[in-house]
Amino acid sequence: MATAIPPLTDSEKLEFGPAAKTVQEKPGNIVIASYNIRYARGPRLISGGLIRKAGLMSLKDRPAFITKQISLAARAFSEGKLLPAPHVLLLQEADKRTIRSGGQHIAQHLATQLDMNWIHAPAGIPRGIKPVQRQWWLDFEEPIDLHDPGDTGVAFLSRLPVTDVTRIDLPWHECPWRPRLAIAATVAVGTFELRILNAHVDPHAAVDGQLEQMEVIAEEADRTSGPSLILGDFNTLSKKKSIETRSFLESRGYTTPFPTGTPTWRGAGLRLHADWIFARGINITRWGVARPLSVSDHWPIWVEVSTP
Repeated sequence: MATAIPPLTDSEKLEFGPAAKTVQEKPGNIVIASYNIRYARGPRLISGGLIRKAGLMSLKDRPAFITKQISLAARAFSEGKLLPAPHVLLLQEADKRTIRSGGQHIAQHLATQLDMNWIHAPAGIPRGIKPVQRQWWLDFEEPIDLHDPGDTGVAFLSRLPVTDVTRIDLPWHECPWRPRLAIAATVAVGTFELRILNAHVDPHAAVDGQLEQMEVIAEEADRTSGPSLILGDFNTLSKKKSIETRSFLESRGYTTPFPTGTPTWRGAGLRLHADWIFARGINITRWGVARPLSVSDHWPIWVEVSTP
């Protein structure tokens, strides 16, 4: 019989950073970026996993390494070379003081360097419960220790005023040890409001399982009648998953400028389309994938949207 996983308390569901200065933008163009930062561990998921499995991985220099990686990310998001400096930055796999992240609170550390407000939604990794066996090709990730006091999660960083923050717990079945979630919030540009939903979809699930999670996200987006973006790491690690996810969101009135098959993740010589940005009720004027950047095995993706 499976061990019952206690639910998160209200105080554990969302964490708000101290208020930073927000920018009261006039109507015009704003930039929104999404990045699976993989706890700033670097791009080598496959080879790093093999080194870990061989017992050759050392954690001695991890804090200094992660600090350096976060500074590298901050430069990329501020200097305007790989992408325009984002007004809003959405993160996935944003660890909060885990051993594998060198004790760093990734969202907090990056937001501090970028002078942005931040909100973190922890995944709620169950403590002391051994994870079920995963598919071998998904077993290269460095796991969070059974008794690690830290957590991972998704985060919302913004220079714009943020309201109506909502945690969205997604249905998850294939890997009960690893909860999946999304975070939604509304940003304001003058009197214009944009709802943004940032999701990290389960890579273990088949197409039906992933679409079940997307259905919950789309239903949350439908709670508001205004313009919205659905974005994040959708883990569409096959052509079929990419096509089905795109078709589903297009059936709900969303469009994306990213051609199916656009590489946003790399590993062991592979290039796959895992990350997406879909828009409804708002015009995307520019878009891109920010590479090269070696902070994660994913590359940041971004769009510039025009506000009325």
